[in-house]
Amino acid sequence: MKVSVAEAKNKLTQLITAVEKGGRVTICRHGKPIVDLVQTREEERTPRVFGGLKGKVKIIDPDWAKPQNDVEAWLKGDV
Repeated sequence: MKVSVAEAKNKLTQLITAVEKGGRVTICRHGKPIVDLVQTREEERTPRVFGGLKGKVKIIDPDWAKPQNDVEAWLKGDV
């Protein structure tokens, strides 16, 4: 179904109902198609799997978060 912008403003509820029933509405301006109203599809979501990266992450330096003496010395100006 093709309708003008003015007609779409006046009949929006009816156009939405038509789209819900599986139809397609094209809104035209000066006879040129501008917008298509189509029904939105629900996005398929896959459930999250916790622990999906287990065994894939390697900790190279287990002491990475501990303070390092050379940094502290540099900050004090001893280096």
